[in-house]
Amino acid sequence: MQALLSFITLFFLATGCQSSGSTVQADNDSLVNIEVKDTLPVAPIPRPYSTIEYEKKELITAAGGTKSVLFNSSGTKLYAMNLEGMSVYEFDQASRKLTREFKFTPTRGMGWDYNKSRPIASFQEKPVEACFSHDDMILWVSLHNADGIVPIWVNDFSKNNAVTTAEQKTKPVTVIYPGAAKKDSFRVPLIETGKTPKVISRTADSKYLLVSNWHSRNTSVLEMDENTMPYGKVISTIPTSAIPRGIAVDDKNKKSYIAIMGGASLNVVDNNTWKSESIMNVWSSPRHVVMDTSGHLFVSYNSLGTIACIDVATGKQLFSAKTHSQPRTIVLSKNHKFIFVTCYTSDYVDVYKINEDNFEKVASLPCGGHPVGADIYENDDKLEAWVCSYSSGSISIYTFKKK
Repeated sequence: MQALLSFITLFFLATGCQSSGSTVQADNDSLVNIEVKDTLPVAPIPRPYSTIEYEKKELITAAGGTKSVLFNSSGTKLYAMNLEGMSVYEFDQASRKLTREFKFTPTRGMGWDYNKSRPIASFQEKPVEACFSHDDMILWVSLHNADGIVPIWVNDFSKNNAVTTAEQKTKPVTVIYPGAAKKDSFRVPLIETGKTPKVISRTADSKYLLVSNWHSRNTSVLEMDENTMPYGKVISTIPTSAIPRGIAVDDKNKKSYIAIMGGASLNVVDNNTWKSESIMNVWSSPRHVVMDTSGHLFVSYNSLGTIACIDVATGKQLFSAKTHSQPRTIVLSKNHKFIFVTCYTSDYVDVYKINEDNFEKVASLPCGGHPVGADIYENDDKLEAWVCSYSSGSISIYTFKKK
């Protein structure tokens, strides 16, 4: 008995005890004196895998004009930015069901007709892209015609308490719960960045945000402060030679890369000064950029129907591959071995394995309704690519078995 008691005592000393407390137009993330806090679940690192095998496709409905999708870090919720419906939809990954809709109150404004390249009457509150910060507490959303972005506390609504003043613009939001009479409403601050904000990216420490402003031809840098309204302020504006879009942040080397979609270059930004330090010449119309942990930058060339891999240390393009027409969003698997490409006008999602010196095509999957945004969910056994289609308003879920 004494031996058993000694073993139990040693076990607890060694391990410790823990507790956790309209008409759709074309489209052009010691028990003493210790405060125990609840933390959001973090997705576990999946088991290693080297191949994927396509299994099935599912289809769920969002709404026409859905522009982009984004999983929270745990992979439990997907957020779909519906530009034409002026809403952000929240879906549960496991059940595939819509759980909440964050609905903006529309305000008259001016938009842009991408088919005729001219201003048109529209509404301000049109979500384009989004980015999570502060352990998924704040969802930052770019509003196409409002010249800025808004922070939404997706779970602690008490922080969504913005007050309109002469200095601070706000946007009303109503939270709708499908199948229930319950509604919540609040105001979020509008942080003005530039005309037609698009992509939002952040540094890993949730200190800074970068926002590409399409028609202002610049990129805004915001310093975030989760304790003080409006939770962020512009500290730098980086001019670009033409229309900017995609942004990739390299936290290791303190650089950021801005895709100049209206040209044929990437702006290389020094994250210490938040100024452009050089221009990297690439092919025409780079739209989206993502980066792995080995210093490789992946680019979609919208007008060329091509993706490419670039070594950021040398600026050299290592290899490329043809895709279906108009590759838009590109997203990497968690192990950075596979890349998924939405091809807008051709209605395909192209999937490639990333080898040392080439892209190896894994699949070309039909995806009607102009696929544009994508993100990935993974567990130990499977990978799911969630793809939103702009014209049809559907979200296609492509499931792959890991091997």
